[in-house]
Amino acid sequence: MQTTTLYVKEATSEGPIANLESILLKTEGVERAIIDVDDGEIKVDHSEDTLSSDQLVTLIEQYGLNVTK
Repeated sequence: MQTTTLYVKEATSEGPIANLESILLKTEGVERAIIDVDDGEIKVDHSEDTLSSDQLVTLIEQYGLNVTK
């Protein structure tokens, strides 16, 4: 299990947070996602064998969210 920390600018309000949680928790290989609403920090526990950090970023960006590391 690997923990990846990302920042999503839009993840500071309720709608985008709920959407992001839904996306992440439906993704194969994601075990847990914690979102800090103060600064948009996201910590995702995931299986590196199933989902790399780069694939995680691509997945989130496909939904129109801006990701930084």
